[in-house]
This record gives sequence, structure tokens and C-alpha cells, in this order.
Amino acid sequence: LESVLVLGDCHLQTPCGIQKCTTDFVTLTSHLNLAIEGFDLEFCKALRAYSACTYRNSKVCRGNLVYHSAVLGIGDLMTQRNCSKDGPTSSTNPEVTHDPCNYNGHTETTEHQGGEKNLPTYLFCGLFGDPHLRTFKDHFQTCKVKGAWPLIDNNYLSVQVTNVPVVPGSSATATNKITIIFKSYQDCTDQKVYQAVTGDLPAAFVDGTISGGDENTKSLQIVEKVSGKYIEMHARYIGTTVYIRQLGHYLTLAIQMPQELVMAFEESQDLQLCVNGCPSSERIDNSGHLPLPMIAHPWSVYTLEAATTKCHEKMLVKDIYFYSCVFDLLTTGDANFTAAAHSALQDVEALHPRREHWHIFPSSGSGGVGPGSKFFVNLELVYLILVVFL
Repeated sequence: LESVLVLGDCHLQTPCGIQKCTTDFVTLTSHLNLAIEGFDLEFCKALRAYSACTYRNSKVCRGNLVYHSAVLGIGDLMTQRNCSKDGPTSSTNPEVTHDPCNYNGHTETTEHQGGEKNLPTYLFCGLFGDPHLRTFKDHFQTCKVKGAWPLIDNNYLSVQVTNVPVVPGSSATATNKITIIFKSYQDCTDQKVYQAVTGDLPAAFVDGTISGGDENTKSLQIVEKVSGKYIEMHARYIGTTVYIRQLGHYLTLAIQMPQELVMAFEESQDLQLCVNGCPSSERIDNSGHLPLPMIAHPWSVYTLEAATTKCHEKMLVKDIYFYSCVFDLLTTGDANFTAAAHSALQDVEALHPRREHWHIFPSSGSGGVGPGSKFFVNLELVYLILVVFL
């Protein structure tokens, strides 16, 4: 008992500061976004600062289990992120400044000033294949939407896609043109227009520039990842990231955007596929059930077994992306749709903020779309439907 009291007195005189170290680390990393360029650099700087803080507390925290868990956790994270032990560290007392061209920095400032966390909620929308739509509400649909349709149309951003039939006489379509308008915002950027069409995926806006606003702040920029095949757009001032890919003859799109900006639109702008999904008249899946047209399709070279095997080569998890791949191969016979489905899932993993929502699985539950969708109840039924599809 005496020794416990002595230890207790020492603890009161020189308290273990592991909680302060952890709080500082959370503060330094809570605004970071995995999809933003430079994430690893800033995360490693914060980890080194965390490690230095634990080292300074090593003696007084010697018998503290939380301290030892934190040290082990830091080591694991540094290994996962390939962080070097030596290098710059983040300041644990950053000056609070308001940068109107950094959406994340602005929300972090609000958090510090109010004394409570007020971090933004991010949403994801994606379009791929012929075409499959994942809305901001995580609803999954397959639509016709032939011609030009707005995916997003709010006070900050407009995204329009143009879809064309994938096979003669088919009601299924795929995207061959994407137009994006970043609307002018304070001093961060003038209006910038981007346009991609099949065979031309530029790494610049239509005016020839690759950024908006001050080039030093990089409030808006285009980054070419694979020439003519894959570009990313990073709009720091609205916390938005866009991925565009060309796979075969068609384009895919994925976007992450803060919820409060997604919902910043007028009633007249309610036709947004990413927000409200496709109109019922444009749905191919018809709330999860495919229609039964009268004409058999002669062009697909894939049997059900061959399509399943081909898709399973790229996607081991049999989620809705896997079944979309099978549907596309049976519908079109174009193997590029396998890569489109696989890339779409990769984009979800990179941009969707909630890991538990990355995969959407078919279910025999009641109607609707989203995680409980009946999109493909079983492959045999899909195949039978597609045999008489078109």
C-alpha cells in the first residue's frame, strides 16, 4: 500500500502526458484527406511529432499501458505509411488561420474556435459501365439515360455526362463525354470548364490551363496519372476530388464532395442523378429487376460461366460491382467493362469516406436500391433475362 501511495504521489507530481500527445496527433490529422495529394507527407510529419512526444514522456509513463499501446501503434502506422523516423515534424501548436481557398483548413478553424469538432461529412458518387450509378446516398442503379444528363448541379459545381447506346438497338448506354464546370469562387478560382470525350482525355481545362486561382496555393488543379487514360482533379477550396478514366471506348467518373456543398442548390436544380438517382422511366433495373425484351442478343461472346470467371479474375468479392461486371459482359461482350467495374471499385476505396459502405451486396430483401438492393438476385436469373434481352 505504501508503494502504491508513493507511486500515486509521483504520478500527481509528474503526470504521464500520453493523453496530450494523442490529442495533439488527432488535431494534426483530423483534417487530412486520404484522397488529397500530399497526405502521406503530412501524416508522417504528424506521426513523427507523436513519436517525439511519447519519447519525452517515456520515463513518467513507464508503467502506463495506454502509453505502451500508443508507442506500438505509432510504430505500426509508420511502417504502413513507409514513414522515415528522421524528418520534419508537425507543429503541435499550429497557428489558427483562415484560408478561404482551403475547405478543410476552414472547417478546422471552425472547430478550434468553437471548441468542438465540426469536421465535414463527405459523400461519394460514381458512374461506370453501361451505365451503373452509385448516388450520394449509396443507392445503386442501372439506367438508360441516353443523351446529356446532369450528374451534379449545385452552387459550386456542375457535372454533365453524355451517354450513347453500347450495342445496336440496346437500351443500355455508356458514357462517351463528360463536361465539368467549376464555378468561380471568391479569389480562389475563376470559372473553369473541363471536357473529356472518348479518345481525348486532356490534362487541362478547355482554356489550356491546368489550375485555377493562384498557382502557388493550388486551390484547383488537374493531375494527370496515366496519359490519355486517367486524370484527377483536386478542388481544395470546396474540398472536392474528381477521378475520370477512359477504359475502352467509354469514360468513368468518381467524385467525393462535402455534404453541405452537395446540398447547396435551388429547387430548379433538382434533376441531379448523383443526388436523386435516375428517373423511374430511365431505369433498366426497375428497382432491382431487369425487364424482358423480346429479341435475343447475338453479339456477346460470353456465356454465364465465362463472364463469371472473367469478372472473378479482377474482383474476388462478389458484391454489386462484380455482378455489374457480369451484366456488362453478357450485354455487350466488351471485356473493357471488366476493367471499368474493377476501377470503379478502386475509386470507391480511394474516395468513399466510410469503409463499411465500400461494398454493396445483393439481397433478397424488399425493393429499393442501395445496400439492401435486389439488383441481381442470382446469376442464373440474370442470364435467362439477358438471353432474351433486346
